[in-house]
Amino acid sequence: MAATAFYENVARHRLEGRELDTDETQQNRVLQFAPGNGQLMLIACLWSRWSGPGQADVLSFAAITDEPLPEIQAAGHDRCIIPVKPGNVATWLATPAPDAVDYEAILDDRERRFYAHLLAA
Repeated sequence: MAATAFYENVARHRLEGRELDTDETQQNRVLQFAPGNGQLMLIACLWSRWSGPGQADVLSFAAITDEPLPEIQAAGHDRCIIPVKPGNVATWLATPAPDAVDYEAILDDRERRFYAHLLAA
């Protein structure tokens, strides 16, 4: 999947860098995280198709995430998408998978970016 930003739900008190007060109800904020350089991100995803007798197929996907970068953790979120380097995309998407492809090596060979954030909702 290609994107210019990703969005995450963050608890307001975490975004503000504080503990939840005992009389306070947790509130949610949606943050937009975008690379500081504005470049397109190629996001590592897994997809699946579920088929059941007499039912429409269900297609789903999930972005692969890892520990948060410091700027994402400082904004109150606990994970970050993994961008795939353009040179690894063809191997990542190859079907069937080439023999001995080390997908973990592709994930480890990620692009390091700084993600600026802003309040989206």
